[in-house]
Amino acid sequence: MRKLILTTTFIFGGTVAAMADDIIKVSTDKSVPEALDALEAAVGNAGATVFARVDHAAGAEKVGLSIPANQVLIFGNPALGTPAMQLDPRAGLFLPLKVQAYEDANGQVWLAYEDPKETMDELDAVEDAPVIEKMRGALAKLTSVAAQ
Repeated sequence: MRKLILTTTFIFGGTVAAMADDIIKVSTDKSVPEALDALEAAVGNAGATVFARVDHAAGAEKVGLSIPANQVLIFGNPALGTPAMQLDPRAGLFLPLKVQAYEDANGQVWLAYEDPKETMDELDAVEDAPVIEKMRGALAKLTSVAAQ
């Protein structure tokens, strides 16, 4: 996968950082559950489907371990995913989309996701397709709304 240079910009009052491993992070003052609740609402309002919500911290507790708050929302919209899979069925390996909300060691909460263009960079027909830009825009908008 390609590497990105660290950049920071401000969108809707939250910090957005593109990290070296193709991960985009958006800061929020919300707790992890609040941020994921807001993301889940934004996803629903956008007409997408939530498939699962995974609570990694709860899973850790079940085996006697602990990590800071950490949850993942898995969601999708066939209007975006289907065209990608029509170009290359292997796009289904990377879909549905997912966003993680986690608390870092300093107590800062982040919404994080992998850039779909980078996720599907081995699928040439998909990587440069207009649908990827739509996915990128949707993820940026949804995480910005959830972070507010």
